Amino acid sequence: MSYYWEDIDLGFTETFGPIAVDREEVLAFARRYDPQPFHLDEQAAAQTHFGRLAASGWHTCAMMMGAMVEHWQATPGWQESSLGAMGIDELRWRHPVFPGDTLRGTSELIEKIGSRSRPEMGIVKWRTRLLNQHDGEVLSLVSTVMRKRRPAAQG
Repeated sequence: MSYYWEDIDLGFTETFGPIAVDREEVLAFARRYDPQPFHLDEQAAAQTHFGRLAASGWHTCAMMMGAMVEHWQATPGWQESSLGAMGIDELRWRHPVFPGDTLRGTSELIEKIGSRSRPEMGIVKWRTRLLNQHDGEVLSLVSTVMRKRRPAAQG
């Protein structure tokens, strides 16, 4: 199967994961990129609305991206037609993510736009949701991504 812009229809849905949330990774990410007490210290986190050590929302985004790319790379034809992302809209951290959680995701194609200035590419919008092991939504976003269009010779 190929995954050119023309090949994927509205409603097309991909799933990815599982993503195991590792305590040491939560701490390492927080130390480097989001050194807030509730991401670094169990006692400090216990005094917050989280009630315990929580992963950074940015770490949650990074874990999601890693799992998505792993899935794409395991799907023949997917990466070959990918041209990268233009941005993210509507990013929401819906529920805290904790060490020991297991996450999984879905991405649904919600919009397709043909590029007017670059006829060799099309633009797609995906609604991505990340759920924990209790089916609680922990993250949602809409991404705008560029994809190759089918070469003219392939009709």
